[in-house]
Amino acid sequence: MTASPSRHLPFVVALVLIAATAAILLAMGRVPICTCGEIKLWTGDVISSDNSQHLSDWYTPSHIIHGMIFYALFHYTLPRVPLGWRAVGAILIEAAWEILENSPIIIDRYREATIAVGYVGDSVINSVADILWMLVGFWLAANLPWRVTLGLALAMEAVAALVIRDNLTLNIIMLLWPIDGIRAWQSGL
Repeated sequence: MTASPSRHLPFVVALVLIAATAAILLAMGRVPICTCGEIKLWTGDVISSDNSQHLSDWYTPSHIIHGMIFYALFHYTLPRVPLGWRAVGAILIEAAWEILENSPIIIDRYREATIAVGYVGDSVINSVADILWMLVGFWLAANLPWRVTLGLALAMEAVAALVIRDNLTLNIIMLLWPIDGIRAWQSGL
């Protein structure tokens, strides 16, 4: 017995969404890869021109946590929708964020409200990798007990806060309602 073609449709739609996101980012003038000419699996220096330009960095855990949050959101609001289509919904949200995050309004906001003074936006390969990392988080949440998923998310937040003085929670706070005390702490003052 062969699988129904509609069974593969979420996968095809996911690929199209990711490709469309890359095309939109390129049309926005985003660089395809780091201007250094390399593609690195990891870059750990947050205050460098390599940050947000490669396949993973200290902000990768934030994208993994996005996936965990999106899984929970769709699990509880759309429980009867097949998992593949819920993953497509998560990709759609993450892709929209990647496009918004790389718009002048958010790049400028990062520069004025956070410690990311020299932030220039993501390379396209970094944005595509961020979407894929989000899917890793989605998959983890779909396959692990919720307590383990929550523990992983909290551990990633704690490690990032300790190592780079930033994480998803602090990023959201500083984008929406900058707090001078947090900015001073993040700057090491």
